[in-house]
Amino acid sequence: MKTTNVLFEVGLEEMPARFMNDTEKQLKNKTIDWLKNIRLAYQNLTIYITPRRFAVLIEGLAYKQADQEEEAKGPAMKIAQDDAGNWTKAAIGFSKGQGKSVDDLYVKEVNGTNYIFVNKFLKGKTQEELLQDFKDIILSLNFPKNMRWADQNLRYIRPIKWLVALQDEKIIPFEIAGVHTSNVSFGHRFLGEKITINTPSSYAKLLNDQYVIAETTKREKMITDGIKQLEQEKGWKIPVDDDLLTEVTHLVEYPTVFFGHFSEQFLHIPQEVLITSMKEHQRYFPVQTEENQLLPYFIGVRNGTSDHIETVARGNEKVLRARLQDAQFFYEEDQKQSIDHNLKQLDRMVFQESLGTIADKVKRVTEICEIIAEELDLSEQEKTQVDRAAKISKFDLVTNMVNEFTELQGTMGRKYATIFGEDDVVAQAIEEHYMPRNAYDELPNSVVGSVVSIADKIDTIVGCFAVRLIPSGSQDPYALRRQALGILQINQHSSWDLNINQLLEKVFELFDAKDISKAEKSQVLIQLESFFKQRAAYIMKEADIEADIIDAVLVSELSDFSLLLEKAQLLKDKRADSNFKDKQEAFVRVLNLATKAEGHIVESSLFEQDEEYKLYQTYLDIKDYYQSALAKKDAKAALDQLTPLVKPIHHFFDNTMVMADNERIRHNRLALLKVIANEINKFADLTKVQWKQTQIVTD
Repeated sequence: MKTTNVLFEVGLEEMPARFMNDTEKQLKNKTIDWLKNIRLAYQNLTIYITPRRFAVLIEGLAYKQADQEEEAKGPAMKIAQDDAGNWTKAAIGFSKGQGKSVDDLYVKEVNGTNYIFVNKFLKGKTQEELLQDFKDIILSLNFPKNMRWADQNLRYIRPIKWLVALQDEKIIPFEIAGVHTSNVSFGHRFLGEKITINTPSSYAKLLNDQYVIAETTKREKMITDGIKQLEQEKGWKIPVDDDLLTEVTHLVEYPTVFFGHFSEQFLHIPQEVLITSMKEHQRYFPVQTEENQLLPYFIGVRNGTSDHIETVARGNEKVLRARLQDAQFFYEEDQKQSIDHNLKQLDRMVFQESLGTIADKVKRVTEICEIIAEELDLSEQEKTQVDRAAKISKFDLVTNMVNEFTELQGTMGRKYATIFGEDDVVAQAIEEHYMPRNAYDELPNSVVGSVVSIADKIDTIVGCFAVRLIPSGSQDPYALRRQALGILQINQHSSWDLNINQLLEKVFELFDAKDISKAEKSQVLIQLESFFKQRAAYIMKEADIEADIIDAVLVSELSDFSLLLEKAQLLKDKRADSNFKDKQEAFVRVLNLATKAEGHIVESSLFEQDEEYKLYQTYLDIKDYYQSALAKKDAKAALDQLTPLVKPIHHFFDNTMVMADNERIRHNRLALLKVIANEINKFADLTKVQWKQTQIVTD
């Protein structure tokens, strides 16, 4: 089969680095879908992206679509033929529209109705008829922010400067926003020249010769290799932040790593401030000793060659010096204020229009901390520390440093609290109450920090639900999903017996008492439990627990997430156990029939069979031990306590007619199954768990 190589390139003014990862993914996925839709096979597809261009190279692209036959569906037979069996105008028009005659029509039944059909031959189109449509792929890319330029109506991420479209040596003609395709591209803005691309396969090398590394992975490797070389030469440790590496890679077309120096006088500033200033303002990597102590150096990446690199370094040093002088000023000025002074300013900071100021939030968080501390039975010292940490948890929000670097909230709170003489435990809790900031962040290490963190997060979640600010789809402006995850993770990590449902209810009552809520209590609590169960399901899924087991354990009340997770893990381990299969089958028989019960009062005087007595007595024997195991959060022991029920259940069903003719006997037997089912469901709804047999394959 004849194939060609095809290249499309869009040249632009510099794109924002933060949008380039998504643009690259979109371009790849949309191109793959497009090729599938136009039915052209290919051997390889490569995406290139730099700040000034994105491109697609398709190698081994089939020159022509395969010919195919297609079945076309026409009107129903009752419309296609008259009572005499003659073809109607509808049938004749359909056949002509398909390029066929009525002699080619045939009948097929679809959902109980007969329709006419015709097979039509579709001759495959060639590349010349198809490739110009790649213009639609270019225009279909979505960007968070767009702009309009000159007199063009097109809104796009940045103005389009040139277009390349090649089918081997041949230009594929189309135009976007007044720019026509050609075989001419451009190299590095300052170091490169105009490039004539004769063949698509030469694209990357031609750009490389003009100081453009088109492959993202190669640019990234050039940066990491340069950093490793400096580490070896200087004996430094250079921590590479993945997000910063990605951003810097997308900022340059030809990366060259260099280092610079700053005055040691700035090292008295907390290193978190220095590192944040270097990363956020200048996109520099910090330099440390092997003991993780910050050194007065930085690593930068130039968009160009190593020519005159010393001059480049000196210029960057000058810029950084000004930044660090600002940071030093903020740090010193912040220490001139007191915590009490800062707390008074929180009345001026709005948290959310319906939920009040940050000061209002702090008061609620303090009350919630008191509730949690009582439930966890903390010591008096811990309660005092929790109360103080909650009350001053947000004081750093009005500091100059946090105003400049919002990501340092909590971090600077801890630093300043220590300087102002607060208890170390309280200072630590101020920093920790923001943890975890994302799904992969560290959890609070201290009891005090964990309590304040849960209180702060649950205040935000319940408050937003109370005023109907509920996440939907991708919209979650207050990061409620992340905060709910954090609460569950902290509760699990701390091995606390914290009843989430009860806590949600108590927190809602705080909002209700202050006339903040705009919704009914019962409705909000149902929504909150569902919301937290969705987050619990996410955590279990991340732990490789299958969906059926997740559904089974989440039937239980979300009172103790740690126990739910232990149950799920146990069921996962038991899934392929043949002994568990027998146990599950017995319990499922009970669960299924118990749904027919109208009550749960068991009268032993109505028993007629020995199997009824034995089953009921076994239930009474294990009930207290079973509930005790659940109370101790011992899922394995709880499941083991249910095991003695298995044989009596089988004997009961084998020898007893549950649905007896006598109504009282029937209701009593169903009630017996109901009370047993209630206990089983406290563990999980085992009707949802699919048993899987492990297959042993032998040669």
